[in-house]
Amino acid sequence: MDPAPGLARDLDAWAAHLRWERNLSAHTRRAYAGDLLDLAAWLAGRRVASWDEVDHRMLRAWLADLHRRGAERTTMARRATAARVFFAWAHARGLTRSDPGSALQAPRTDRRLPPTLDRGAATALFEHLTGRALAAEREAADGTGVAVARDRALARRDLAMIEVLYSSGVRVSELCGLDRGGIDEARSLLRVRGKGDRERVVPLGGPAREALDAWLGVRGLLAGPGAGDAVFVGARGARIDPRVVRRTVHAALDAVPDAPGLGPHGLRHAMATHLLEGGADLRSVQEILGHASLGTTQIYTHVTNERVREAFRQAHPRA
Repeated sequence: MDPAPGLARDLDAWAAHLRWERNLSAHTRRAYAGDLLDLAAWLAGRRVASWDEVDHRMLRAWLADLHRRGAERTTMARRATAARVFFAWAHARGLTRSDPGSALQAPRTDRRLPPTLDRGAATALFEHLTGRALAAEREAADGTGVAVARDRALARRDLAMIEVLYSSGVRVSELCGLDRGGIDEARSLLRVRGKGDRERVVPLGGPAREALDAWLGVRGLLAGPGAGDAVFVGARGARIDPRVVRRTVHAALDAVPDAPGLGPHGLRHAMATHLLEGGADLRSVQEILGHASLGTTQIYTHVTNERVREAFRQAHPRA
């Protein structure tokens, strides 16, 4: 059922607040907008035409209905967060006399990480990508034509993208938004802009830096007028789209035997896990990943702790 007109107008104003005042990412704004539209439609089915009529009990009933509809715990947790953010704003704007979302709680989410790459699979991944790039170089040396040159450039781009994702742990949106001016070659650093438009500097490993240099050497074979200063460009010459990066990562991992089916975020998980396994401290990993809260980074300790326990169980004679 469509929400009442007044509710819809308020949601439009809230969306503008999220964009211009809260500076949230487009992805987060879309998710929150969908969450509140679902709430508004649910309220319309109960003939609620004003946010001021909503109380804490109604919001709990909405979440309970979501659960009956089969919503995942992560979805319910996000919708509870969206409702808390919205009603705090609505109360501050005088749209409600109280804030019914202030005490709203959602089911605890499962904090376990999805499957990730082990070190052997990561090595196999980059051996595959390097082999593909070298094969494209040989074909370019033996043949001529635009298609051969583009294949060479695409192979180098894909290797560089995946090296950067795994080496630096940047998000796919940060990779796609990376400009050439954000590369500090002298100190092997990248300057990226992440969630909330926050800028941070992340280190880049030697293999990633070499792959990036090789890609930039042939970038002109793909880049068109719409590329601007983008580091990575798509086959049509403009700044690369996150969907292309995801397809590229999935295709590369599909070529590695027994590797899990991961996207770019899976490489970010793998990078963080391997850093902690190698002895990095949690605070440093938090800064590299750009997590606002250390609690978000602590999820990776569950993975490393479990692997320590598994090694103990397998190796200790009295485990």
